[in-house]
Amino acid sequence: MKLSARNVLHGTIVEVTRGAVNAHVRLELPGGVIVTSSITNEAVEELGLAPGVKAAAVIKASDVMIGMDD
Repeated sequence: MKLSARNVLHGTIVEVTRGAVNAHVRLELPGGVIVTSSITNEAVEELGLAPGVKAAAVIKASDVMIGMDD
């Protein structure tokens, strides 16, 4: 598969928390950083996502916002 996104972060799924419609998937990157994604429960099933599964976070964003407390 070829993608236009240039930010692909490979890691291992450490947790899948399902809600009524969506799930939060936590992906641990090398070095211990965790990336969390919100995807549909249907996508979790179709992709076979579960703890211990190798996966990748693909990030395609036009804006990244940074904020700080006053």
